[in-house]
Amino acid sequence: MHLFTTTAGLHCYLERQGPGKELGLVTTMGALHKGHLSLIERARRENSLVIVTIFVNPLQFAPTEDFQEYPRGLAQDQELCQQIRVDAIFAPTVDQLYGDNPMPTADKGDELTQVIPPKAMTSVLCAVSRPGFFQGVATVVVKLLNLVRPNRAYFGQKDAQQLAIIQRMVADLKLPVTIVPCPIVREKSGLACSSRNQYLTPEQKAQASLLYKGLRSAQKAFQGGLCDRINLIERVRSELAGTQDIQVEYVELV
Repeated sequence: MHLFTTTAGLHCYLERQGPGKELGLVTTMGALHKGHLSLIERARRENSLVIVTIFVNPLQFAPTEDFQEYPRGLAQDQELCQQIRVDAIFAPTVDQLYGDNPMPTADKGDELTQVIPPKAMTSVLCAVSRPGFFQGVATVVVKLLNLVRPNRAYFGQKDAQQLAIIQRMVADLKLPVTIVPCPIVREKSGLACSSRNQYLTPEQKAQASLLYKGLRSAQKAFQGGLCDRINLIERVRSELAGTQDIQVEYVELV
């Protein structure tokens, strides 16, 4: 397995690959978990070459968010990638993707060329509490797609709004890549696997699993014939109301 930290090294590697090889890409911010591994394993089954990118993208973090604290562990990530036969990791530094610009955070990216998704997709749901987030995600994903030029790129359905924006972006910009949605991977409690789960204590993890319980309750009600949006949302909220430690940003049905 190869590790590249520069765009030049990545380009040389890609140029040495023979014609006719299908290339699969999995973009990550590192701190790999079972969800990431499921994406990589699918990419491995469907492609001749698999490249994993590891880059904590500052452009999608607001100043009040956890860019500095975000879990990082390249050595452990390399070991996991080696075990599931990844061909190459691309782990660039910030300057490799953004040049000599000062650290580009979500509120300080005005001097950069950026991808701006449709406002209708970036003014609702997660975007309300994270202004600039999806613009930062779209920009870095386009950069990585342009650098790697994969046949397929794999994204988890856990980040549903992000996935929808990336699919729309690829379609609108006519990018020659197939976006492959992959199912959510969950812990035994039902909590979706996430790198940020490392922040949670065992007690907080147990509380967080109430979200899955609420979603399942709403799903069963819908399958039983309940179609009223407000009632379905209230089923989720009623489960989350079981603890005062959970602050709900939104529950929505789309």
